[in-house]
Amino acid sequence: MTLTELRYIVAVAQEHHFGRAAQRCFVSQPTLSIAIKKLEEELGVALFDRSSNEIRPTDAGLRILDQAQRVLEEADMIKQLAKEEQNELEGSFKLGLIFTVAPYLLPKLIVSLRDLAPKMPLMLEENHTAVLTEMLKKGELDAIVVADPYQEAGVVTIPLYDEPFFVITPKGHVFEEMDEITTQELADEQVLLLTEGNCMRDQVLDSCVELASRQRIKGLTNTLQGSSINTIRHMVASGLGISVLPATSLTENDHMLFSIIPFKAPAPERRVLLAARRHFVRQKALDTIQTAIFHSQLAGVKFVNQ
Repeated sequence: MTLTELRYIVAVAQEHHFGRAAQRCFVSQPTLSIAIKKLEEELGVALFDRSSNEIRPTDAGLRILDQAQRVLEEADMIKQLAKEEQNELEGSFKLGLIFTVAPYLLPKLIVSLRDLAPKMPLMLEENHTAVLTEMLKKGELDAIVVADPYQEAGVVTIPLYDEPFFVITPKGHVFEEMDEITTQELADEQVLLLTEGNCMRDQVLDSCVELASRQRIKGLTNTLQGSSINTIRHMVASGLGISVLPATSLTENDHMLFSIIPFKAPAPERRVLLAARRHFVRQKALDTIQTAIFHSQLAGVKFVNQ
């Protein structure tokens, strides 16, 4: 039994005539008739009543023809799925990003993606890592951009870039004249950090051991909090304290607001990752997102495996 034979019997059932069915299937009538006779012999039943000029299905043929129609529809669906896979750069892509990456990556990513996949617009979600992970696992997102350390069952990660941290201080701060700063020198300062639950806060504290130790002892007495990087930038500019921010969040014009000082090597840094479900089907689309990020020309970062 073949799909071709099923197409032949469906055509005969719809045309009620062997000749017209043959024309519809672009074969000769003898070819169609022989194929249908072969199928009837294989099944052991007559599919059509040939006793009159207008061909009609037998009772057994009606049930078989109904199933044949469903089989052909499912086969067409397989072809459609394959076609969609071939054109997987068409249609929206659902991308999630953590708050401390989205504002700085997206403007350049979108410009780059517009050239690489103009028919693949982004549906975007900015949120904390835990929320993005749940949305990814449920299929509500196609991929997410997060920061190391990150490991989830059933999720694969692609390293994107390493990003150094810098110290920012108010104008006139004692650190302003320094060429570089050690992590130990932050311990006695009033340091503004992101609120708890934000992965970048944990990354800064993990990198600045002395600051983390002092924070555990004194709690929030010596570490004020901000809800976003932009909020922290303005609090530092106003003179409330100093902070530690990633390279992508800083621009040349920021020198008018506050001072930017590098860490002494080895400087603290974070690695940014692209994560997707292990068996995500739109692999070409995922690869294109990765390429677009590599082409985004983020300042101050080192791309991984580009």
